[in-house]
Amino acid sequence: MNAASDSVLISPAQLVELQATTPVVLIDTRDADTYAAGHIEGAVNLRETFTFLATSTPEGLQELKDTFAAHLGAIGLSGTETAVFYEDALNSGYGQSCRGYYLLTWLGYPHIKLLNGGFSAWKAAGLPVSTAVVTPVPATFPADLRMADVMLTKDDVAAVLGSDTVLLDVRDVDEWIGDSSSPYGRDFAPRKGRLPGAKWIEWYRFMKPTALGPMFKSPDEVRAECASQGIAPSDQVYLYCFKGARASNTFLALKQAGFTDVRMYFGSWNEWSRDPALPIESGLPTPAARKPVELALAA
Repeated sequence: MNAASDSVLISPAQLVELQATTPVVLIDTRDADTYAAGHIEGAVNLRETFTFLATSTPEGLQELKDTFAAHLGAIGLSGTETAVFYEDALNSGYGQSCRGYYLLTWLGYPHIKLLNGGFSAWKAAGLPVSTAVVTPVPATFPADLRMADVMLTKDDVAAVLGSDTVLLDVRDVDEWIGDSSSPYGRDFAPRKGRLPGAKWIEWYRFMKPTALGPMFKSPDEVRAECASQGIAPSDQVYLYCFKGARASNTFLALKQAGFTDVRMYFGSWNEWSRDPALPIESGLPTPAARKPVELALAA
């Protein structure tokens, strides 16, 4: 499968090729009305990919695992199929398709792809759109997968405050400076601010416009964005946003760019802000010294 086999990200043409040669479960993460108005033929709608809120307690993570094992089995993932996630456009759904990629990565699923550019890229390529109702064939999601070490709890994050671990906040600017607590409203969460010592790169900066809509930047460009904030591919990077969607977009961008130790605090600001015992920074951030980094550009 050439490039489609080598990267999580696949183009519309590569998706067509993949569907012709491999069992695929195509997962549309948009809301039900948008899905009904037109989707890629054969795609099933799983909005919970984006909407499910999780906490990082043992009970919360077990609920997250159980919930998605049930959902993913119900839409036909048994371990042999390739899961392909998409949304409308990579910059318009707050990272929802990438959240699916991250969750399946955490669960240890072996075959995961993401449509680069989303449904907008599919339509721009002149490929067919369907409004037909899709009835998935249920399967049993595999219970014996080896889960990946990419999930952080709030205790994990609290333990590295003040250390060399990079805490990378990728939320929108109004959340970073403390004007708003979330994308759902200024006062949706009880506190505004950021994790103490966090660095900030707004998640949009890992994408760029193309003729087919927004696409991920190249690995060299992603490394350059991180270098602007003193972050190197060899650093231990802990990502967060509000609920693990936009940070999933960045998680994928960094993994594709060769960052070797990237994990995510999936509970993110939604969880952290609700515990008054946890420290936050608020107000405009003060300038921080940047350490020099090597971009480690590909030869």
